Order: sequence, then structure tokens, then C-alpha cells
Amino acid sequence: MTFRLKNFAILLLAAVPTSCLGRATAPASLGALPPMQSALASPASHRISHVVVIIQENRTINNFFAGYPGANAPTFGCGARGAEPGAAKPEPQTGCPRGDAKIPLHEITFVGPDFKHGWKASMIDWNQGRMDGFIHFGRAHDPYAPYARVQRSLIQPYWDIANQYVLSDAMFPTEFGGSFTSHLMLVAGNDNIEPKKAEVNFPSEPPDDCDSPGGTTSSYLTPDRIVHFQEGPFPCFAQFNSMAEVLDNAGVSWKYYATQLVDAGFWEPFEAIAYVRKGPDWKRNISTPQTKILTDPRLGKLAAVSWVMPSKIDSDHPRFRSDRGPSWVASIVNAIGKSKYWDSSAIFVVWDDWGGWYDNARPPQPDFRGLGIRVPCLIISPYAKRGYVSHRRLEFASILKFIEETFGLPHIGSPSDGYTDTRANSPTDSFDFTQKPRRFMPIQTKYSTQDFLSEPSSSGPVDRE
Repeated sequence: MTFRLKNFAILLLAAVPTSCLGRATAPASLGALPPMQSALASPASHRISHVVVIIQENRTINNFFAGYPGANAPTFGCGARGAEPGAAKPEPQTGCPRGDAKIPLHEITFVGPDFKHGWKASMIDWNQGRMDGFIHFGRAHDPYAPYARVQRSLIQPYWDIANQYVLSDAMFPTEFGGSFTSHLMLVAGNDNIEPKKAEVNFPSEPPDDCDSPGGTTSSYLTPDRIVHFQEGPFPCFAQFNSMAEVLDNAGVSWKYYATQLVDAGFWEPFEAIAYVRKGPDWKRNISTPQTKILTDPRLGKLAAVSWVMPSKIDSDHPRFRSDRGPSWVASIVNAIGKSKYWDSSAIFVVWDDWGGWYDNARPPQPDFRGLGIRVPCLIISPYAKRGYVSHRRLEFASILKFIEETFGLPHIGSPSDGYTDTRANSPTDSFDFTQKPRRFMPIQTKYSTQDFLSEPSSSGPVDRE
């Protein structure tokens, strides 16, 4: 098979949950992938040579895009009747099944709260598809706290991007739960340590990767959806391959932009993958600090594939009570949009998990790992359909599939081993590659690019749940 060598950049900001079935044993030779069928050729291959995926933290469609025209994002939620004792209970109304209470989403700022968002919490919120368990994580004074939407004025850059480009209202993490597995899924489309054992939650000791202290264990999930707490392997995985091997074998350049502290596995999942952490990619392809993504496009240094993670205060994570996230994302888009790379770019912005916030969409369940609770996804490109709302079901491996299609790459691994890039739908419905590339219009921001370039180094991972 012959691969075309093209510059392809994928920027991922935030932490992303995806899980897949993995090999029972490690590959005999890391980087030596078995022959795999290539993804079908895509019209993107004639137009796109840079893909940008930006990862953010802990939000749902309802929390950021409630009321967006044409999107499945109502301004109310449904909850099981009967919150905590003594709490005021909304009367049941039309629009909710089974007589559930109809709860208007109240407006909030970026000042918290931070809800539980591990595997157990996701199971409670999901509640066998009823999507009415969020109330269990409310506060004594406000049992409906998870039923909230952020004030539009605080997230205006995200709405401006959606208005100019594409909002996907059907992006689901590959696995229920929080950040650790989500980030693995965004680079591997799989996190299975054995065919019926998937990584879940987070390891026992930070930094949750190959640099964790000896004796660190991970937890795993079995098809009965039971978590085997801290019974899993040391978090330096060779049990599954990642996109790094695929790109390296095809000679396609890539970077992962991480915070200054590069031993934080949540923000840099390749540090938990032995092939990268213990190989030449570690110093060649991991770029710190993450703010280099704001200058590399201007300097002509954008790699073919680039993932980008945020610092704590730029991550949208409720714990840090910061409104800098929308400007951070828009600044990256602006940096690429003003560069020579714009006409060949596709940029994806995705949030790693739902963060405990209410969402109304029932995630499909193709396997025992998920899909997880829905998150926002923005798609930006000179070929993106203007103001389009995509209802096509996507998962984290949909981004990986788009890369494979664009570059004629093989799938990462076999579906029988749990890899999800084969089954995932491609987001190609969001593009019109017959049109001329649209002229870039800068996104207005509250914080400037210089604000981010002057930001002090981050001191650790944003999220350990």
C-alpha cells in the first residue's frame, strides 16, 4: 500500500473519553502494525492536508448550546420526580416521558460547581437511557444544580464559531466516565487491556502514566459493567496501538501540544502509551508548552497531525472558575485561520466528557463501554458548511476515521480487538469540498493571544476523574 505524505494537523484541547476492546497481549513489536484495510478514500483527501482537533473539558450540549437553532438542545431538562427531601419539586409537564419533572435550565457563569463524573456517576446520570439521574448530584440547597446552561455572553466565541461553521449535536464519547479513558480514546480509538477488559476511571497514583511510581495500578471494566478497582495493569500501555504508530509508519508528521508539565497523563495521553513514552516520538513529537500552537502556524511549523491540550484555567473545567476557555480555542482557530495553512485545514473542537451536567440525548450502546453522555463538537474549515447543524452520530473515533480517510491510512486495529475507528461514522457530512475555500474571518475574543503566551506554566493535570 502506498501512502501519500501530506501535512495534517489535528489539535485536541481538553481531555476526551473513548474506550475500545484491546489485545489480550502486547504487540510483538511496537510500531509494527498488522496489515489492515485502509479507510475508504474521501473527497477530503483532495482538499485537506491539516486536521486540527481541540480538546476542552467537562461540558454537554445542553450546558453550552441550549436553545441553539436547529440543534437537539432544549432549554429544559427532565428529572425523576422527588429530589431530596424538602426540596421544591417542579410539576410534571408535557415534553418529559414517564411523568418526569420538566426542569428549566437555569443560567450560570463559569464559577462552578464541579460534579462527580467518573464511571459510577455516568451510570447514575444515564439511568439506563432515561437521562434523569442528574438530580442525584444536586446540592442540598439546589437539587437541580446540574440542570444549567452557561450564559451565552461568556461563551460567545463558541456560538460565533457554530454560526460560521458547524455544530455537531450528536458527538458521544466512546466510553462512559471521565478524562483518563477519554484522552486515550482520542488518540487510540481503544483502551482495552484484554478483549473483555477495558480501562476505566483513573490509575491509583499520579501522574497516571508510564512515569507513575512503581506499584501503581489501574482499574478495568468488564462486559457486565462492573468496575474492578485497582486490579488492572501499570498505566504504561502496550496492550493496544494508537494513531501514533499509524502516522509514523506512513511517514505523516504529528505533534501533541501539552502543558509545560509533560508527565501529566490526563493532559498528554501518549505518556501512558509505551510506544511513544519509551521511543523516539517522546522528544520528537511532544511539544511543550501548549501555547506553541499559537505561534507554530505563523512560523510554518504546523505538523500534519497535532493534538492540543489546554492548561487548567483555559480548559472550561468548572473547578477552575475561569472564562478563558472560549478565547483560548478561538485564538488557536485565529492562529491557523490567519496562516498559510487555512485553505488546507479541518479543525475539530471537542470536550472530553460531560462533567456531570444535564444532557437530554440518549447515547447509543454499541458495546459495554458506552457510548457515553453527549458532548459538544465544533467543526471549522474553509470547506465547512456555513451554520450547519450535523445530526450524524459521531464518537471520538470519528475524528480518527476522518484522518484515515483523508490520508489513505489503515485503520488502527481490528474491531474484534475493540478498535472503534472502523465502526465510527465519518463527519464528512459537515463539509462541502466542491466549494472554493472560504475567506477566514477572525473570531472575536475577550482575551488576546498575548494573554495566553504570557500565561505561567501549568502545574499538573486538569482533571483526575
